[in-house]
Amino acid sequence: MSNSADSPREPARRGRWRPVRLLTAAVFALAGLLFVTSFNTAKGTNIRTDDSLLRLSDLVRERNDRNAELEESTAAVRSEVGALARRDAGASEDDAARLGALEKAAGTTEVSGRALTITLNDAPPDARAAPGYPEPRADDLVIHQQDLQAVVNALWAGGAEGIQVMDQRLISTSAVRCVGNTLLLQGRVYSPPYKVTAVGDVRALRKALDASPAIQNYLLYVKAYGLGWKVDERGATTLPGYSGTLELHYASPAAP
Repeated sequence: MSNSADSPREPARRGRWRPVRLLTAAVFALAGLLFVTSFNTAKGTNIRTDDSLLRLSDLVRERNDRNAELEESTAAVRSEVGALARRDAGASEDDAARLGALEKAAGTTEVSGRALTITLNDAPPDARAAPGYPEPRADDLVIHQQDLQAVVNALWAGGAEGIQVMDQRLISTSAVRCVGNTLLLQGRVYSPPYKVTAVGDVRALRKALDASPAIQNYLLYVKAYGLGWKVDERGATTLPGYSGTLELHYASPAAP
């Protein structure tokens, strides 16, 4: 009874294990193929030191410079088109004044006056914690999007007539975005230190900076880990008008 019960099970047990052996052999074969492919790709060189990243950096720099040239060209054409439109429309002085006020509010024309420049920078590479603070993590030592946005928001709250981040004027649709420790602003890429310049009542601007909870939190990291923070008062300063595109790609006018 015991023998007859066991004999039918042997073939079944061997049948179940045969696919596993085949799968094991396939895995080893695939591993060998990957090793051969990796060797042929490397051709005796260190894959980790491939210059593709350097080529990508050069491409980013080239496109960045190209975007800057296009912005200057766009600004010149827009100014010419605006002048021709006003001439052909025969606008009155009141119309011209109204249009000028709208352009100023939109940030497309120059704005001048006394200004503050705020400079934010990453901590030194060898930064250590000040006494009484925990050792920093990597994120504690770099400028983040929230830090730049906090400065911009405080300056608007302080009545800034115009704000420029690095060499670009901000408008209502401008977005301050950071990826890692680089700033992406209106199609251009920047690295720290970051400079934010605002034209307006200097005392009101300083007061708004001091009153910002987000900036107060940032200043704790300045004290603890050496992040950069500098506020400079400037005399007569002129910020250029915004020179990028004004078209909206993801919005449309509301129905009347």
